[in-house]
Amino acid sequence: MRERTQLEKSLNDVTQLEQDLADAIELIELGEMEEDADIVAEAEATIFGLKEVCEKRQIESLLSGEADGFDCYLEVHAGAGGTEAQDWASMLLRMYTRWCESHGYKVDWLEESAGEEAGLKSSTIKVSGHNAYGWLKTESGVHRLVRISPYDSAARRHTSFSSIWVYPVIDDSIEIVIEDKDIRIDTYRASGAGGQHVNRTDSAVRITHIPTGIVAQCQNDRSQHRNRATAMDMLKARLYEAELQRREDEATEVEAGKSDIGWGHQIRSYVLQPYQMVKDLRTNVETSATQAVLDGDIDQFLEASLAQKLGDGNANTPN
Repeated sequence: MRERTQLEKSLNDVTQLEQDLADAIELIELGEMEEDADIVAEAEATIFGLKEVCEKRQIESLLSGEADGFDCYLEVHAGAGGTEAQDWASMLLRMYTRWCESHGYKVDWLEESAGEEAGLKSSTIKVSGHNAYGWLKTESGVHRLVRISPYDSAARRHTSFSSIWVYPVIDDSIEIVIEDKDIRIDTYRASGAGGQHVNRTDSAVRITHIPTGIVAQCQNDRSQHRNRATAMDMLKARLYEAELQRREDEATEVEAGKSDIGWGHQIRSYVLQPYQMVKDLRTNVETSATQAVLDGDIDQFLEASLAQKLGDGNANTPN
């Protein structure tokens, strides 16, 4: 049903674009007949706007992977560097939540480990909405920040790293079998937001998948039982994402060059001092509008990385 609804929406969008283009062309012809330059200019502006919409729809058409239409989990982890790295982690989380809000995605907070003085050691959110995973999947990797640290009394320039991991929320139609002997379950007291009772019981749950070392944790509910269920769903999702990545590596034969796309590799640099520049190291897309990017304006990076992913896939497809 979900796929049918989206297909109907896509067809309606195409029909609307065709109608808008026809109306604009007719308006240009009318303006030329009446020698009204304002009407012609308005219609031409409409056509340029339609071109941008078409380009956006073309990018969306790339989201045809097995899990692209799913909701997703997004994790942020501060790298080494103490408070500066932890503040950078919170800045990244804010950037992604701002992007989600501006695109109509729902964000649910699942887990947070507060920084020692400021920022975050780690946090996990759930992003709900059509193509959430498809849009954000290429954001997994290490993000580098260069700035004059507000936490350094000597006002020196610091380089900090934080990592992002995006993986799909799977539904009941996908069966992931996890044996009890393969997991270890730990409980601990929740930290971060949650009210005056949040630290009084061991309600937070951490599940470790022993064969792979993958860890999932949740603390967003006061009920340990519900946190355990959510953490288990997250673990299944991460195992599923790992399998998708394995299949992609085999299909495109990029295992040897995995440093270009793999978890743990630096994918984007954010320089705030001495100059301002955000540059994606995979696609070379860059902008000097650093504040806009940190406020969630990351579409150009998402679109470029998706287009590159499609191009790489086509390059490895046999004729």
